Amino acid sequence: MRQRDSNRVPVPGLLQKAKPMKFCLVDRIEEFTSRKSITAAKNVSLAEEYLADHFPGFPVLPGVMMLEAAVQAAAWIVREANDFQPSLVVLKEARGIRYGSFVQPGRTLVVNAQAQRLSPEGSEFKIRGMIGGDTAITGRIELAHLRLSDRDNSLEPMDRSIAESLRRQWRQLQIPGAVA
Repeated sequence: MRQRDSNRVPVPGLLQKAKPMKFCLVDRIEEFTSRKSITAAKNVSLAEEYLADHFPGFPVLPGVMMLEAAVQAAAWIVREANDFQPSLVVLKEARGIRYGSFVQPGRTLVVNAQAQRLSPEGSEFKIRGMIGGDTAITGRIELAHLRLSDRDNSLEPMDRSIAESLRRQWRQLQIPGAVA
């Protein structure tokens, strides 16, 4: 009996048709210093579907979502510093991640990311997430900066489309006086 290759996609064009699941975990940018730091807020609402299972009777923001909020916040530093040229900014490595307080619905997770290294290919950040005066998450993250067209030139229009969409989102997230 032949073993099935789990890395193969049986339906041609599936990636072009599929809608990715997207969690926007940055609701506003409270402070921003170009190439250095960002403070962003995520308002946790009971309407978020993943809370139904995490945990029944005691809904809290999953730790992986706290980490993702920090990644998304740090990615704004990368994008702004590189004129939105990396169409994808993704988590490459997380180190020394520690969790403290639970983040329950009705609370706001405030994430701060401090750039330790920024280069065209990647970046490193020190992160801290707070709920009021209590620490919810701390650690270090390394991000990879990618352009789809680096692998396939025909994807350049998609890179441009993603960059324009991110520029619009960036303008919406900023509050007056937050960007230095």
